[in-house]
Amino acid sequence: MNFYKETCPQAEDVIKEQVKLLYKRHKNTAFSWLRNIFHDCAVQSCDASLLLDSTRRSLSEKETDRSFGLRNFRYIETIKEAVERERDGRKSRADVVEQYLPDHNESISVVLDRFSAIGIDTPGVVALLGAHSVGRTHCVKLVHRLYPEVDPVLNPDHVPHMLKKCPDSIPDPKAVQYVRNDRGTPMVLDNNYYRNILDSKGLLIVDHQLAHDKRTKPYVKKMAKSQDYFFKQFSRAITILSENNPLTGSQGEIRRQCNVANKHHHDREEP
Repeated sequence: MNFYKETCPQAEDVIKEQVKLLYKRHKNTAFSWLRNIFHDCAVQSCDASLLLDSTRRSLSEKETDRSFGLRNFRYIETIKEAVERERDGRKSRADVVEQYLPDHNESISVVLDRFSAIGIDTPGVVALLGAHSVGRTHCVKLVHRLYPEVDPVLNPDHVPHMLKKCPDSIPDPKAVQYVRNDRGTPMVLDNNYYRNILDSKGLLIVDHQLAHDKRTKPYVKKMAKSQDYFFKQFSRAITILSENNPLTGSQGEIRRQCNVANKHHHDREEP
């Protein structure tokens, strides 16, 4: 925060305005960015390494299995260009993604430990997972709960919809098959997610664990009852996450092109 306070005082205002404009044009953009922030900031630091493309020598973070479905990176470049107009570059670590990002199949203990390591407490974790209130879950991430047998903990009233959306036990990832995380208010970040998981309608295993583990269930119930409490905890936790181990001083670089490290930028300009 306030990184450009001296060199470009209007930078944060420009960014806010661009985000509002993009949201009006493409509402799903905001939801995908919530996930992008998590995937970038939870892996060692908020350094935009998630944006980097793969090179001949290294696989990018955004192409790892746990980053499946991440999108809308191109709009970051749009925002950057707007900041640069007002104002007149660290390697990607795909190999450490799994070390920091909890998987949707991992135990709630692992999830709590991973977040605790960056200063986010239990109510903060419960609130951050409330981002599952919006967006979608790709079938490749949940078919193991449907085939060959339906997970018995799933709400039986919700299963037909899931099967309709994910009719294949081995879905084609290029087909972009998915289930909306929240059928009631799919485009609104609200506390409906908590009511859903208490009713066993969570799509991911981590959703079910969150609602039933004795360490997290009290906060799930509290957020299900109070949207204000959810918002308060969410804003607190997302602030901690977004400020996780930032690069300062001479660390890192300000990239000329968001998806390319400066040392590779010249190579792309060669004929």
